Amino acid sequence: MPRDHIQFVTGRLAEHSLRQIAEPLAREIGFDYAIDVLSITVAALMTPDWVARRIKLAPGATRILVPGYCTGDLTPIEQAVGIPVERGPRDLRGLPDFFGREPAPPDFGSYDIEIIAEINHCPRLALAYILAEARQLAADGADVIDVGCEPDGPWTGVAETVRALRDVGHRVSVDSLDPREIEPAVRAGAELVLSVNSSNRAAARDWGCEVVVVPDDPRTLAGLDETVDQLAAAGVRLRIDPVLEPIGFGFAGSLGRYLKVRERYPDAEIMMGIGNLTELTDADSAAVNVILLGSCQELGIRSVLTTQVINWARSSVRECDLGRRLVYHSIRHRVLPKHLEPRLVMLRDPAVTQPSGDELERLAHEIKDANYRVFVAGGEVHVVSSSLYLHDADPFILFEQLRQSGPDNGLPKNLDAAHAFYLGYEMCKAATAMTLAKQYTQDEALDWGFLTQPETRHYLKPQRHDEHKD
Repeated sequence: MPRDHIQFVTGRLAEHSLRQIAEPLAREIGFDYAIDVLSITVAALMTPDWVARRIKLAPGATRILVPGYCTGDLTPIEQAVGIPVERGPRDLRGLPDFFGREPAPPDFGSYDIEIIAEINHCPRLALAYILAEARQLAADGADVIDVGCEPDGPWTGVAETVRALRDVGHRVSVDSLDPREIEPAVRAGAELVLSVNSSNRAAARDWGCEVVVVPDDPRTLAGLDETVDQLAAAGVRLRIDPVLEPIGFGFAGSLGRYLKVRERYPDAEIMMGIGNLTELTDADSAAVNVILLGSCQELGIRSVLTTQVINWARSSVRECDLGRRLVYHSIRHRVLPKHLEPRLVMLRDPAVTQPSGDELERLAHEIKDANYRVFVAGGEVHVVSSSLYLHDADPFILFEQLRQSGPDNGLPKNLDAAHAFYLGYEMCKAATAMTLAKQYTQDEALDWGFLTQPETRHYLKPQRHDEHKD
C-alpha cells in the first residue's frame, strides 16, 4: 500500500513546534508529510471557509489535517483540495496521542455483571423523590432498583412504592428481613429479596421470587449451608452473599469467604454488596469499585449491590457501569485493563505534556498581539503575551507581576475587569492542574473523566484585518 502523506495546516506561531513534533512522529509511524503555513499568526483563528480560499495542495498529499480549533463544516476545504480533511487535536502536544493511541476494541462495552442500586431509608422519603432517584440511577446504569427498608418496620408503604417503580418500568428488589414487608413487596412486583437467613427462610418458600441468602454469622458462614439446602430443596431460586466487611472489621477475611463459597458452590449465583467498602472508606469510590468488580468478574460473581449515600461515592453506579465493561473485556480477552476506559481516570490524567522554558521564551518574542496565553510548566503558572513572559508558582504573585507590567510599572491597557476575571479563572484552573498533575490547556475544561463539564471558548478576540491578508 502507498504511504500516507499528511499535509498539516497551521499558522505562523505554531510552525516551529509542529515541525519538532511531526518529524519524529512521521519517522516512528511511517508517513510522509508537508507543513502548510498559512498567513495567519494564531492557527486557532482559522475557519474552514478561510482555509479553503488559501490552501494549496502539496504534491502527493493523501489527507489534510487542520487544527482542532478550526471548527465547523470542513466540506469547503475538501471541495478545494479533493482529498479527505480531518480535524486534529486542539493542542499540538496531543498529536502523538492522536496518531498513536489504539482505538477501543470493537467489542468493548459488553458486560455480564448486574448492578443493583439501593435507595436507602425509603420509609423516610416521599414517593416522588424515590421515583426521581430511581430514574437517575437507571440512567447511570442500574439494572435493578433496590427499595431499602429500615429495621424498625414493618413499613406499610412498601407495596405502593414497589408498584409505582414497576409501573414506570423498573425492575425492583426489596431490602428487608421482615416477612411483613417482604410479602406485600413481592405481591406488588419485587423480583428479588435481600436478604434471607434462618430467621425468615421458612417464609421465603412461599414468596415465589428469587432471594439472596446471607449467613447468620458472616465471620463463620454459620447457617449459610442450611439455608441454601432448604431453599434449594423447596425450588426457590437464590443467589448467595457471604457479606463483604469494611476495612478494619474483617475485610480481607470476607474476601476469602467469597473464594470459599465459590469453591463450595461452583455453579451458584453470588452477589457482593460493594457499598460496604465504598461508603465506609475515606477514598474516592471509582478505583475501589473497579477493584471489587475485577474480583467479581474473576470469581464469576454476577451481581453487585451498591449505594450512593456519602458524597465521595455519589457517582458509584456510573462508575460500576463503566467498570464492569472494563473488567469484562480485560478478563475475557486476557488483556490488562489499561488504555481502555479513560473516563474512569478522574483525579489525575494518564499523561501530561508541558512546554519547555525555551518554547515559552520564543513564543513571547514571536507573539504580536496583546492577548494573554496561560501555561503550566515546571511547577509554575506561566503567562505569555507580546514581549511579555511572567511565571510563578503562586498565581497571586503572578497576577501582581502582570498588574505591574505596564508602562512605567502601571496597569497594562488591556487588563480591564473582564480580562482580570478571565485570567483569574484560567489561573485557578492552571493551579488546580499543577497541584494534581493534570493536563492544562487554556480555555479548555480540565479532564475529570466522565465527570468533565465542557467549557466554551472565550479568550480569543476577533482577528485584526491584516491577519487575514495573504
